[in-house]
Amino acid sequence: MKQLELSGFEKPKHAVVSLSGGMDSSTLLLRCLDKFETVTALSFDYGQKHKVELKRARALVDYLNRQCTENNCYGGCKINYQVIKLDGLVDLLDSALVEGGEEVPEGHYAAENMKATVVPNRNKIFSSITQAVALSVANKTEEPTVIALGIHSGDHDIYPDCRQEFRDADDNAFRMGNWDHERVSYYTPYLKGDKFTILQDGEILCGKLGIDFDEVYARTNTSYKPTPEGWSDYKSASSVERIEAFIKLGTTRHLCPVCKTERPKTSQPSYLREKTQLDSLENAFKTHRTTNKQP
Repeated sequence: MKQLELSGFEKPKHAVVSLSGGMDSSTLLLRCLDKFETVTALSFDYGQKHKVELKRARALVDYLNRQCTENNCYGGCKINYQVIKLDGLVDLLDSALVEGGEEVPEGHYAAENMKATVVPNRNKIFSSITQAVALSVANKTEEPTVIALGIHSGDHDIYPDCRQEFRDADDNAFRMGNWDHERVSYYTPYLKGDKFTILQDGEILCGKLGIDFDEVYARTNTSYKPTPEGWSDYKSASSVERIEAFIKLGTTRHLCPVCKTERPKTSQPSYLREKTQLDSLENAFKTHRTTNKQP
């Protein structure tokens, strides 16, 4: 893949982010607001059961754009946000993650049953649309544009379309199939990190951008099997890794900022109704580890 070089005359001004509503892509969104002049964020509605991620993504974008005032506007950058609706796919896809699919399995990503959470060709579908948007931005502005990806060292081989070989082949197809492809490159700041280092970066970026860490991460979802209220379930693989990252941050900072707030009353928005006491997270995590030990 053609990687971004942030130095030199051809420094890109524009970024296109695939925003899932999860912790990784939400932190990446903050980094792009800090680095680029314009940011376009795309979310995809493909019939996923965990539709709360789309609500969280919208809530985060709305919050960030509200914070963009005359005195504090991340260098003048408001987010251009679109939800891409892939109507009709839900009845054609075979995956536990989509409506009508089997029960979402519990456990860590190392477990064999996690293959049920693969959505066939999902990242290829998303990347094709993201590439088209990025190239369109580059051509309209006649300026270099990046596709920002939240990929990191913790991405799992259980998902073939998270592997480097797939990304290289996908990028090659994009460049073979499009004129002016040289205007588009990739920005992958977390390639050598993990969920914890991403969360650490989020804490730094919130300070730089003048926004509230608690408010940002209350508007994220990292669970393939959220509760009806939209809280993490503490059992599915993605949720466990989110918990691990927050507990680790809480240990190094003595108290996790998101976890120290009392749970809001039910009259408040659902995206704020996450379990918030650090001891509750730790107990749930310990219970999960006890009941889901890997051989």
